[in-house]
Amino acid sequence: MERKHFLKSLLVGAVSAPALLSACGKDEVTPDTSGATTTGGTTGTTGSGSCAAAPTETEGPFPTKQPASYVRSDIRDGKAGHLLTANITITNTNNGCAALAGALVDIWHCDAEGNYSEYGGTGMQSTNYQSVHFLRGRQTTGANGLVTFTSIFPGWYSGRATHIHVHVYSASGQSLKVTQIAFPEGTGSAVAAVNGYAKGLTGYTANAQDNVFSDGVSLELASVTGNTTSGFQLSISLGVPA
Repeated sequence: MERKHFLKSLLVGAVSAPALLSACGKDEVTPDTSGATTTGGTTGTTGSGSCAAAPTETEGPFPTKQPASYVRSDIRDGKAGHLLTANITITNTNNGCAALAGALVDIWHCDAEGNYSEYGGTGMQSTNYQSVHFLRGRQTTGANGLVTFTSIFPGWYSGRATHIHVHVYSASGQSLKVTQIAFPEGTGSAVAAVNGYAKGLTGYTANAQDNVFSDGVSLELASVTGNTTSGFQLSISLGVPA
């Protein structure tokens, strides 16, 4: 489904489940002219050095409506869930994947029940959270390219694996990359430990079957450590052409 048609469907009410899954799928994008690898695989040649660019993924269907309004590191807004500290490093694939300072990094993800703020009251998400802004935030990378967010471990919803959305802009506001962060799965993983919160994992869509991640997550898979008692720590490095 083209994004403009999907957004139009939000205005007219309920959207069918197949429409939601289509909207959550990969966007058709113009290949990165730098020559970056933008899908599965472990390496890609881009810019002046050899390094990997994060794949471009869909921003919808629940992007932050006014991202510049939520400059903050703690994005919980009182939402309950297991503590998650997310350390995201942004590198410049046009400069040998050197750390990219001064980049604007927006993240957003669903709550423990699988709901997003700023949306709802439709067939796609029955709970109405249009007037709140939990689990959304923006930070600016330091000299080491790093931003850190305090959040909760994301829940899940039908058709999608556990994930976090990321949109990276230049210091001047130019969009550099829209991508998503995937989580390790299986025995001993944080996904297994959290076990879908109260929902459990019955009906959960694994990375391999997810319509965003099924072509490979090697460039989007975070390292996640910790436990449900003291919280989890997520770390990932994402390359963008700047």
